[in-house]
Amino acid sequence: MHILVSNDDGINAKGIRALVEELAKIARITVVAPDGERSAQSQALTINQPLMIHEQDLIIANVTAYRVEGTPADCVKLALGEILLNDIPDLIITGINHGPNLGTDILYSGTVGAAIEGLTCELPAIAVSLVTWGGYEWDFSVAARYAARIAPQLVANHRSTKRARLININVPNIPEEKLRGAVVTTMGVLRYENVFERRTDPRGRVYYWMGGAITDDAAHPTSDVEAIRAGKISLTPLMIDFTDYSMTDVIRKWDI
Repeated sequence: MHILVSNDDGINAKGIRALVEELAKIARITVVAPDGERSAQSQALTINQPLMIHEQDLIIANVTAYRVEGTPADCVKLALGEILLNDIPDLIITGINHGPNLGTDILYSGTVGAAIEGLTCELPAIAVSLVTWGGYEWDFSVAARYAARIAPQLVANHRSTKRARLININVPNIPEEKLRGAVVTTMGVLRYENVFERRTDPRGRVYYWMGGAITDDAAHPTSDVEAIRAGKISLTPLMIDFTDYSMTDVIRKWDI
């Protein structure tokens, strides 16, 4: 099995290191990841400047790695269209993200965006995130082992159905003995109070620093948000089709 690994926290992040070390036990790994943090990039592409790529030795057996001066989606596109053009992987795994990718936040996530890029190329993909809410020290090992457990099953599903699937996995950052299992979930809804802090630079120019905090959520009992709150690993199957089919017949009745 050949797995392409990417992320949005950068090739030197702890999460991707833990993921690659675990996956290298079961597969041949190619890492193509950004040279630095590219969080909240979704599927942004670099089209107005060159994409520079450099080999990087992660000093892990069975692993070849490249760092790219671009976005997570750039990395997957470049990997599939150039670096691995004659060695297409069986699976794409992105992460382990340093923080949650739950509910509507997945629309902004570079981790999920990179996985979706693989799905557009009809390859199965997994996005993995560590939900680092709470006071525990970050431990990526459980999420890494769980990703390695799901990987061969998703590849087998792809080979039998001939249909690519994407699974978004969120793992609570709690001691393993406190985990309450894993559940298949739906995509929840998170709402934020956007905060724009007005500042002035040394030359007197005004700029803004954007932040925000969760103020409310409309999480369904079967959602990823609720699963994490219950101390469970969340697996949410995702798809690209944004079509609101319930609205198509309504619009057809309009004067268009």
